[in-house]
Amino acid sequence: MKRYLGIVFLFVFIIPLNAQRNSDYGVFGGISYYMGDINPERFFYGSSPALGIIYRYNFHPRHALRTNIFYGQLRANDLDFNNNYQQTRAESFKSSVLEWAVQFEFNFLPYTTTGKWWDYSPYFALGGGLCLTTGEDMKITPVIPFTVGVKVNIYKNLGLELEYGARKTFYDNFDGLTDNIYDDHHSWTHNNDWYMFTGVTFTWKMFHNLQSCPAYDDYWDDKKRKRR
Repeated sequence: MKRYLGIVFLFVFIIPLNAQRNSDYGVFGGISYYMGDINPERFFYGSSPALGIIYRYNFHPRHALRTNIFYGQLRANDLDFNNNYQQTRAESFKSSVLEWAVQFEFNFLPYTTTGKWWDYSPYFALGGGLCLTTGEDMKITPVIPFTVGVKVNIYKNLGLELEYGARKTFYDNFDGLTDNIYDDHHSWTHNNDWYMFTGVTFTWKMFHNLQSCPAYDDYWDDKKRKRR
């Protein structure tokens, strides 16, 4: 019975604390914008404020898994573009986008927010998620997020990250236009609409002062010996 109680204690209290030592929490602030039938190729067009929160679990100084919730707005107007087709079409839209995504993250250099001050690493991330748009119609659609950026350890357990993220959607109606684009204005964004989040994230490690628990280490060492 004592053995079983010890195992329960281990999984209820010790393992979660160990996981927290490897976790980063972050707040994102930046901009969001759209690319699609109205804006086929102009980067940062129609940028709007965006906010978000991030949780990251670090498996290794180079490998991590992160999840985020981001919120922003998307907008575009044909009249902002100087071509006869869009000036005649004169379509416009504005909507909000709420995203939940999970991405695998790879650091090109070993990095941790408990390392030396001003340690840094470029990184990229790739994963999947869902976005909810609230324009004329409410729509949930899957997305594939691609992210590139750089991380800097600015103070003890604090990190600063600058990132650019593109989201490939499987939906061609954010702007109310489905394949309604002039032949000379096809681009890499066609046939489905894209949206982007770019900005700065402040991260912190809440339990960076926790030391490894001997009971946790002894338990798993014993398990490894028995497997041999």
